[in-house]
Amino acid sequence: MTDHEQPVLVLTNDDGIDAPGMQALLQAASGLGRCRVIAPCGPLSGCGHQVTTHQPIRITPDGQGHLAVAGTPADCIRLAIFSLATEVRWVLSGINAGGNLGTDVHSSGTVAAVREAAIRGVPGIAVSHFIARGRTIDWPRAAVWTSRVLRRLMAEPCEPGTFWNVNLPHLAPGSEEPEIILCPLDASPLPLDYRIEAGVATYTGDYQGRTRRPGADVAVCFGGQIAVTQIRLLDPPGESVRGAS
Repeated sequence: MTDHEQPVLVLTNDDGIDAPGMQALLQAASGLGRCRVIAPCGPLSGCGHQVTTHQPIRITPDGQGHLAVAGTPADCIRLAIFSLATEVRWVLSGINAGGNLGTDVHSSGTVAAVREAAIRGVPGIAVSHFIARGRTIDWPRAAVWTSRVLRRLMAEPCEPGTFWNVNLPHLAPGSEEPEIILCPLDASPLPLDYRIEAGVATYTGDYQGRTRRPGADVAVCFGGQIAVTQIRLLDPPGESVRGAS
């Protein structure tokens, strides 16, 4: 297969185009297709499915063939599908520095990018890396794990109206390689706590102390395995979604 014949993969994130997770995702996707990086120009963690409709969106080439977008992850995928990479076959988002487990998927910009793709009839995979207290992410190792996951998921038929959410565990150096576990989302709410001083509220909830429903993604990832969840849209897209106005 020539380079021109390879499927086009659009890579994005919510940590910004220069984030180390983007370089790790590029490494993981190597050999799977022609990678087009179309990502926010800066960090937008937690932006959810926010989109820009009432102001112009600046698009800047970064000199490496990548496009930095002054918009959200969902903006990036809208622009890719309808203008910048109309031949896109897969959307890959990540690797996010921090988990996007359970109810996190509703506030995550990383996940919103592939949700937007699924809405438009394009399959997608969001990849995030849980961070354990006192550890730093080993990005080369994360790239190796992500490569395993991408090759497995992209080789399977993608059910319309669904997308994949992947969370990598944070293992100690020298640990055994994690298994890929298909599991449901844990719908348990995050623990909330705030410190309020002088009229200013600061979130102090314990992310790692959240509920772990046995067999669901939080328990799987916190237990040291790669949690893979198929998420379904409320209303699967029709055949003409890409061309809808």
